[in-house]
Amino acid sequence: MEDMRNKRGQILYLVIPCYNEQEVLPETSQRLLEKLQSLMERGTISRESRILFVNDGSKDRTWEMIEELHGENPVFSGVKLSRNRGHQNALLGGLMTAKQYADMVISLDADLQDDIDVIDQFVEKYYEGCEIVYGVRSARDTDTFFKKFTAEGFYKLINLMGGEVVFNHADYRLMSRRALEEMENYQEVNLFLRGIVPMIGFQTGVVTYERHERFAGESKYPLKKMLALAVDGITSLSIKPIRFIVFLGMLIFLCSIAMLAYSLIQHFLGNTSIGWTSLIVSIWAIGGLQLLAIGVIGEYIGKIYLETKKRPRFIIEKVIR
Repeated sequence: MEDMRNKRGQILYLVIPCYNEQEVLPETSQRLLEKLQSLMERGTISRESRILFVNDGSKDRTWEMIEELHGENPVFSGVKLSRNRGHQNALLGGLMTAKQYADMVISLDADLQDDIDVIDQFVEKYYEGCEIVYGVRSARDTDTFFKKFTAEGFYKLINLMGGEVVFNHADYRLMSRRALEEMENYQEVNLFLRGIVPMIGFQTGVVTYERHERFAGESKYPLKKMLALAVDGITSLSIKPIRFIVFLGMLIFLCSIAMLAYSLIQHFLGNTSIGWTSLIVSIWAIGGLQLLAIGVIGEYIGKIYLETKKRPRFIIEKVIR
């Protein structure tokens, strides 16, 4: 592997998941083509390198446009999933397809908010021996306060709950074929690639960049989806929430003992009518905590249920290359 890596001109695949991206595809395809051609002309990557779009059950003309791009230039390839499976599954489908042909694969979003000019640095890190290279945002100056607060809180919360993720890294990364082959061994249905990739190990590198504004279309990750991704990430990577419930139960038990002592003291002092407010608050608090505990446990049971079925994470309907 190291001997091969000393020889430049290896095959690079760019994997781009797409869901209703007809507005950005013309500009995205042009920019990526120019970047790939510049790398080819310098001999940095092989002319067998490709741009692989993954259609995640789009309802617009995304797939038709991918076929048109392929017809115009074979450097564009496409994978069509049988139905919408979500960003993480679509990305995995593209990575596993590209793994068969590429020496290294870079995943990125179709809106090109991630700076494609640092692709050169990704490739250089690969030739230096890195099996995985993470794209990490250097700043969030373009984000609103709310977006910055929630996004950074997302990473801190997952790390606090035991999930090993790279701070300010999304899914802009390079992975070698060796790393992808190892990732294929992770068979869980509940995917959170940002947490799975660091588990693989190997030599890693980091490339920092500034994220741009989306030039067309709408964001595919509003607050609702970000919250769902956070829940999936925490429950897929850690059992700390269940342990937290155990400690919370112990704390409530100690509080109940203190309330019992307080009630007995009030009884012997003759203040039997006092305590109605604390009683009502206790009932509501304990009831709410019980429902929360059941919900957390139910989330884990639901994931176990899905894992035991061993359903396919994605189904590829068609590949063009």
